[in-house]
Amino acid sequence: MNGTLWLAWRQQRPLILSAALLVTVCTIWVALRRADLIEAISGYDLSECKGWNGTCPPEAYAAMSDGNAGIRTLGALGLVLPAAIGMFWGAPLIGRELESGTIKVVLTQNTGVRSWFAARFGLAALCAVAVSTAVAGLIAWWWAPISNMNDGVYWHDPYILNASGPSAVAGALFALAAGTALGLLVRRTLPAMGVTLAVVLGTAAVLTFFRRDFVTPVDRITPGMTPKRLIGSAWSAGYRYLTPDGGQHPLENCLFSGDELRRCMDEHGFVGRVHKVYPSSDFWTFQGIDTTVYLLLTLVLVTLTACLLRSRRLG
Repeated sequence: MNGTLWLAWRQQRPLILSAALLVTVCTIWVALRRADLIEAISGYDLSECKGWNGTCPPEAYAAMSDGNAGIRTLGALGLVLPAAIGMFWGAPLIGRELESGTIKVVLTQNTGVRSWFAARFGLAALCAVAVSTAVAGLIAWWWAPISNMNDGVYWHDPYILNASGPSAVAGALFALAAGTALGLLVRRTLPAMGVTLAVVLGTAAVLTFFRRDFVTPVDRITPGMTPKRLIGSAWSAGYRYLTPDGGQHPLENCLFSGDELRRCMDEHGFVGRVHKVYPSSDFWTFQGIDTTVYLLLTLVLVTLTACLLRSRRLG
């Protein structure tokens, strides 16, 4: 282990060991809770439980409800993990060195600023990837036996869509890069931590809020008064009425049912209803979008940090 990497390990060792302890505790907890879940639902046919229209045996439903509560708890940890990495690992990575002045000592050694930054950020990034991958994997593993069941946790819930899969790992890297860049710019650890929290949570909120604007939903068309297709595990994006020319009109035009609905549709010339949905296969589409955005932002922030380190006086 060379000098810069050894120094990075010495300075980040408490965080690395804390992260390893967190992953170990979560792994044991999930393994035990998942084993209890599998035992509780074994012997039941869960094929009828899938989707919002599913029906489950009461005992199986109770077991799945308990499992869903635990999955949501772990998912909440997965949601805040990137912000924690950015605040407590990224912001102090350079900011604390600048604030305390210890960077002067570092740079008097036979170490260039480029190799110093590469060692520190590289080790932190490796650990952030490892921790976020472990937590995301535990969430997906626990959720898999009862995924998209009845009124449980669905693929489009933030506990799954935001906290598992490659986007969760990319989000952790982005948070680390954002915290590092802000620590360099602000040069004081506590203010940098606060700004990092706002930036990371704000970015996640924007991606979540505008998520459905990036992907076109699938139209499920039912002619006339034909009963609508059950939603299953799809993510609903609302209903529309259909005219013969293919036009779609808001549902508010005919808020009726039965014979009143038939008369209203005839009056407006509606020939069918459209249910806009995102099928469960869109999980990977949304994951791909979020992952790409996070990785691009990470690349920009790391490049910016490296350029600023070379151009600014750090003493």
